[in-house]
Amino acid sequence: MSRTKEPEHELVRRLLPYSLPAFAVAALLGGLLGGAGAAWSAGIAVVVVAGNFVGNAYSVAWAARIAPTVLMAVGLGGFMVRLATLTVALLLLDRLGWYSPLAFAAAFVPTTIALLVVEMKLLAGRMQADLWYFPERTS
Repeated sequence: MSRTKEPEHELVRRLLPYSLPAFAVAALLGGLLGGAGAAWSAGIAVVVVAGNFVGNAYSVAWAARIAPTVLMAVGLGGFMVRLATLTVALLLLDRLGWYSPLAFAAAFVPTTIALLVVEMKLLAGRMQADLWYFPERTS
């Protein structure tokens, strides 16, 4: 990975293209194993993982431009916001007749694990804090 001012944007640039094939594989497997509802549920899981990844990357990159304290607040608060959003989305999806929580979980868990493994490999040997860029204050 190249050393940029915002490594989170570099991660998104490198990993987001894999979300479309992941969506296709999840939907195909869901469809083969459980029908159309399972296909959509598995596909939605991949979209949720990708959306969570992008939301986290852009919010952390934004906060890192401001100050370390803001970065910490966004890191902790952003996690809570994304978790609450996921919870509400799952509750709303569960009201739909075609939604399959099993297919969603069967796609969500391995997609999340695969994303984390790839992120770790790309950042191996580097301290995340060393990758952040904090502009010099001239006050």
